[in-house]
Amino acid sequence: MTDLIRNKKAAFDFELLDRFEAGVELLGTEVKSIRGGQGKLEGAHVVVRGGEAYLVGASIPPFQKANAPRDYEPERVRRLLLKNKEILELFTESEKKGLTIVPIRWYNKQRMLKLEIAVARGKKKHDKRQAIKEREFKRDLKREE
Repeated sequence: MTDLIRNKKAAFDFELLDRFEAGVELLGTEVKSIRGGQGKLEGAHVVVRGGEAYLVGASIPPFQKANAPRDYEPERVRRLLLKNKEILELFTESEKKGLTIVPIRWYNKQRMLKLEIAVARGKKKHDKRQAIKEREFKRDLKREE
């Protein structure tokens, strides 16, 4: 499994609780673009509506701008491919106060492109400061070794 695109801010801004693996309905140019490392997951989230899950706010530029359709929208809403049981679980979790569903990373699983999503709770400012202190402390320990 090769990571293609990571949402680096997700682990910093959120406390990740449950993780899920989802397929995504993509166009061919979007698949090539993601495999090329283009795209952003920062600021994106997952919405569950009408028994289906959708990825909202993720930006995937066309692979070749000259060959892209004229009406191509990089930030369009994309449907996630999950089992009904997983969709129901995501729906119940997203209805709880303070929880949201965020994308973590795009990755290859054999020939398929997969999106890892997580149910997450937002961190408070003091939690983020604590994470920064711990990270700097670990970095200092490595330098001294």
